[in-house]
Amino acid sequence: MDARGGGRRAGPRRGRRAARWLAPSLPPALVDYERIKDVGPDRAASEWLLRCGATVRYHGQERWQKDYNHLPTGPLEKYKIQAIDATESCIMRIGFDYLEGLQHVEKIRLCKCHYIEDDCLEKLGKLENLQKSILEMEIISCGNITDKGIIALYHLRNLKYLLLSDLPGVREKENLIQTFKTALPSLELKLDLK
Repeated sequence: MDARGGGRRAGPRRGRRAARWLAPSLPPALVDYERIKDVGPDRAASEWLLRCGATVRYHGQERWQKDYNHLPTGPLEKYKIQAIDATESCIMRIGFDYLEGLQHVEKIRLCKCHYIEDDCLEKLGKLENLQKSILEMEIISCGNITDKGIIALYHLRNLKYLLLSDLPGVREKENLIQTFKTALPSLELKLDLK
């Protein structure tokens, strides 16, 4: 009995925060290469992204996966990441190795990602599978991104849409426009930069 006379003790609230706490104890920034081998790149990347506060959507599904504890079960090869929304997540460069084996990612949104820096975008641009698959990217309010990081995205040879907004480190707009016009002539480039 508790002090109020009820027979039940109040337990911790079960919500998004509790779900994060129940996730495996591996720090989100470290890459577990054994886990990638065991469950495949899409499942391992999903686990990392969700632990960091991002969301993923799988091919053939409308719903965004937000809760680590409700990742789908069943045949692992069935769930291929199509889109990543890293809004206000803590993803960072070291974890980008989780993205290496992904072959079906068509859209990535980086919004208010405080740990995203130029080397993250350089790594992203060098991942061969993503060079082929990514069609759309949005980079918004990521204060550590400069022209150097954005230029590295020209390697994403199938990129059709790129939105750049509120990036104070990006200073050479005309150079960016010219680089993308030359490297990716069919790219729709939307700039909301000062």
